[in-house]
Amino acid sequence: MSDKSLKARLDAAFAALPLVAILRGLKPAECEGAARALYERGFRLIEVPLNSPDPFDSIAAIRRILPQDALVGAGTVLEVAQVARLKEIGADLVVMPHADTAVIRAAKAAGLACVPGVATATEAFAALAAGADALKLFPAEQINPTIVKAIRTVLPAGTRLLPVGGIAPDNMAPFLEAGVAGFGLGSALYKPGMTAAEIAGRAEAFVASWTALNPR
Repeated sequence: MSDKSLKARLDAAFAALPLVAILRGLKPAECEGAARALYERGFRLIEVPLNSPDPFDSIAAIRRILPQDALVGAGTVLEVAQVARLKEIGADLVVMPHADTAVIRAAKAAGLACVPGVATATEAFAALAAGADALKLFPAEQINPTIVKAIRTVLPAGTRLLPVGGIAPDNMAPFLEAGVAGFGLGSALYKPGMTAAEIAGRAEAFVASWTALNPR
């Protein structure tokens, strides 16, 4: 896939709903119900962290299930070799807890969108120079909205910042006021063993909060 078409898909996904579903602990047998529950409620960015059971099987299954306007990939990507495996199974997205520039460059060379984790301005600039498409502010519990606002003043205009860690429907507003572009949603959206109906209910709560904070 060309860089241009990937960028267009990523831009469209963010425009639709800039909330990344983090399905840590998801099992392959649970993929279809979880993926459909999220997609039907507007989610277009979905990751299965690589410390989940059989994560590559889950990612491949979700990629097959969902239409191409959804970007599907992995979280907790730590190694260049994992990027190659994701490319092989048709994934779109590499999400990292850190800002290893070798992994970022490998993701971009493979034609995948990459969202590395950063906690400082130094990491943020290094990640952007390596080709990052957006920046995951992790852990968000230690990067409060005041810090977010300070970092934003020095980053290139249009840089997408996504707080991850402890995000819930009722604590997004201060981060949005500081200028973030969206959020990564972990255990407040999904915990291992949840049913598709439970995932749907939590997804609806996040979408309702996002919509209330971002009226069109």
